[in-house]
Amino acid sequence: MALCCAIGSRARPLALRYARAVGLLNTIRRWAPVGAIPEIEARVLEPKIGGPLIIDVRTALEHRASRIRGALSLPIHRFSVAELSVDDREREIVIICLTAHRSVPVVRMLRDHGYENAVQLRGGMRAWWKAGLPTESG
Repeated sequence: MALCCAIGSRARPLALRYARAVGLLNTIRRWAPVGAIPEIEARVLEPKIGGPLIIDVRTALEHRASRIRGALSLPIHRFSVAELSVDDREREIVIICLTAHRSVPVVRMLRDHGYENAVQLRGGMRAWWKAGLPTESG
């Protein structure tokens, strides 16, 4: 949608408000509990370690304390699709967080950008720990 007038300056504030509102709505939609998020179970993921790209969206401190081997730390507050390669669009991508809450908007964002193989770890790291699966730290 383009907003303009003869001078162009009067429509600018309205256009900026519109752009902010659309951005906010997209953010809310990604967090809203509408529709299913594709998931993978911890016990299904564990034997596949080394294949899928595993992205940990928890804080760097959480990641250092305990993580799945090979998981890349990209905290949600600085996550960007630009961090990924176009080649990753065909790869299975598993997004992990503590309880499978912070991973929801990231999976939706990736799928919106063509990463159709993006899933979240069902139950997050808590499910991984509960299953007694191996972790790294440091």
